[in-house]
Amino acid sequence: MEVKATAKHTGLSPRKVRLIVDVVRGKKVDEALSILKYMPSPAARTVAKVVKSAAANAENNYQMIPADLRITRIAAEDARTLKRFRARARGRMSPILKRSSHITVFVQEEEG
Repeated sequence: MEVKATAKHTGLSPRKVRLIVDVVRGKKVDEALSILKYMPSPAARTVAKVVKSAAANAENNYQMIPADLRITRIAAEDARTLKRFRARARGRMSPILKRSSHITVFVQEEEG
């Protein structure tokens, strides 16, 4: 059984989060958390929180053993984009897009 945890509307660009997410996809939860702990990116802290939340959901709601959990699916999708404008020369403007993302993690207990 897959257990899910989601962080919605994070103030992180999905493109930057996907770099972090690709590193931990398919790893055991303990291993993924130790990798994320030493990554220099601020996005790694948010991804670690979601992974911890998925592990806690599995442990508390379905009595799964945290040491046996593996990340089966993890994704960073686009969320709402805040659109702002910056004044430019000669009365023109250029857009500023402040992107955000939804981070979703699925964990599953390993057999054997």
